[in-house]
Order: sequence, then structure tokens, then C-alpha cells
Amino acid sequence: MKLNQYLYSQLAVTFFPIFLGLFFITSIVFLVKIASLTSVITMDFFELFKLYAYVIPQIIFYTMPISFFISLVITLAKLASEYELTVITSFGLNPVKILKVFLPITFLLSILLLIISVGLIPKTKFLTKQFLDVKTKEANFNIKASEFGQKFGDWLIYISGKDDKVYEDVKLFKTDKKNDQFIVSDTAILNNDNGSLSFKLLNGKAFIIDEKEFNQIDYESMYINDSIADSKIGIFTNTYEYWKNNIKKNIDIDDLTFFILTSLFPLISLFLVITFGYFNPRYEKNRAVLFSLVAVVLYYVLIKAIGDKILLHALYVIPTIWLIGTYILYSKTIKKEY
Repeated sequence: MKLNQYLYSQLAVTFFPIFLGLFFITSIVFLVKIASLTSVITMDFFELFKLYAYVIPQIIFYTMPISFFISLVITLAKLASEYELTVITSFGLNPVKILKVFLPITFLLSILLLIISVGLIPKTKFLTKQFLDVKTKEANFNIKASEFGQKFGDWLIYISGKDDKVYEDVKLFKTDKKNDQFIVSDTAILNNDNGSLSFKLLNGKAFIIDEKEFNQIDYESMYINDSIADSKIGIFTNTYEYWKNNIKKNIDIDDLTFFILTSLFPLISLFLVITFGYFNPRYEKNRAVLFSLVAVVLYYVLIKAIGDKILLHALYVIPTIWLIGTYILYSKTIKKEY
């Protein structure tokens, strides 16, 4: 038990600096992308933080598997370089038994990554698109005072002044084959309900003119609705329904396989951890980090090269190939010596 705690403490000392460093760098990249949106839409600090919160699951997903795998390898390599693995092995803990020490935490990590990638990321991406859709529609609706030729959907609009979303002395005009419509209002308030814009007109008159009649309506309040641009982001009920519909329509299947296979990477790479981490510091150089980076790149290339072609079949093909390949590598190197 004390040995397990010691190994976990050594892992924590290595893992958190690597993870936090990658998390910080990836956050900067996403923050730059979010900040670039301010050239198109207007956002305050709270809205910027809200968008950043939406991408946190993606940042964790992209940094956690790599950080954990490299940390495991570095932890064992550090113990090997300080001859601590030699002492541990002399007490009867061969590489497979040490692998079993790290197996539970690695399994829990893969489960956590599956929840984040398959469960949270689709929801946060939907919320991001919904938020940007709303802000884009607000940006498209930029009515200026005392200017002609401006439009609110199908309506030509003219205002004398405005204060934020309150408009003064509003005049609306629309014509079609059947009749002409003209509306005047003392005051109008713009409402934005999840991207659906509407005008609440207060104290005014509406005129409907055709070839035979001229109708006038006096009103205290009137609503005019217009979405300006139809939203194409759809709806999001829950994760199960989302992926069920996507699989049925054959949409984003490559994303699903990428999420699952990336989440499983730390778990199915444990043989590589002991293969790269074990070495004799007297006769061998510590190349653990180099080998780890090569393995990470190779795995991600394998996902893209094979996973994007065979889609859901990759969920059992790639882990099988990877496990067999890593076990063979372990058998021909570390297993012979330890």
C-alpha cells in the first residue's frame, strides 16, 4: 500500500506541471480564437468568459491523455534513472505488477475522458453555436438613427433616435402584391429571444392600404417578429439522442471514433509505459520522452489514417492492433530482462 502511494505521489509530481502547462498553452490558443470573434460581434468580459467556459472540456480532452501518458513514462524513467526501479524489482514487483498499480487510475481517467468527449463536448459545441448565432443576429441588426434604406427583415425601417435597445419615433413600411403596410410608433423595444428578434411597438398607428380600402389601426402595443436569418444549428436534447441521430444519418461518425479512441489511448498504451520507462541507466540513455512523443504521434496518425476510413469499425480494429503491437514490443524488450 505504501509503495502504491509512493508511485502515485511520484506520478502526481510529474503529471500536474505537464498538464497545467499544456492546459495553459491550449487555453491561449482558444482565447485567441475567441478574441478574434470580437471583430465580427460585440461581447463583454462576461460573454468572453462564457465562451471560454464552453471550450474547457475540449481543452481538457486534448491535453489530458497526452499529459497522463507522458507523465507515466517519465515517472518510471525517473525511478529507473535513480535506481529505485531496481530496488522495487528486487522486492518482487516485476513490470507487470507495477503496471497493475497504475491500471485503476488509468481506467478511471479513460472513463472521465469518455464522459467529457462523448457527453460534454457535443453539448458545449451546440451552446457555443447557439450563443454565436444570437450574437451574430444582434450584430446584423444595427439600425442607425436618421438613415434611410435600413431593413428589419422584410420591413423598411427609419428611426429618429435610439438608446441601447430602445428606439424612438419608429416608422416601418412594407409592400407586396396585395397591399402596402405602414406603421408608426412613438417608441419600440428590441427583444432577442435566443436569436429570434422582435419589436415591441408602443403607442402608434398601423395603416393597411390596398386598391379598394384604407384601414387604420390605433394600438397601445404591437409585436413584429422577424428572425433575420434562419438558424441552422438545430436542437440538442441529450447526448444519447445526438449520437443516435448522427449515426443514423451518418454524420460526424469520424468525430465519435476520434473521441472514443483518444479516450482509450492511456489505457491501451500501458505496455508502452513500462517499455519506455524501464531502462538500465548504466548502459542505456534515457529516451523516454522522445519515444513517448513518437508513440503519441503514431497513434493519432493511426486514428486519422484508419479511423476516418472505416469509422465505427475502428473502435475495435485500432485498439486490437495497438494492444498486440505494444505487447509484442514489450515482450521483445523489457519482458526478457525483467
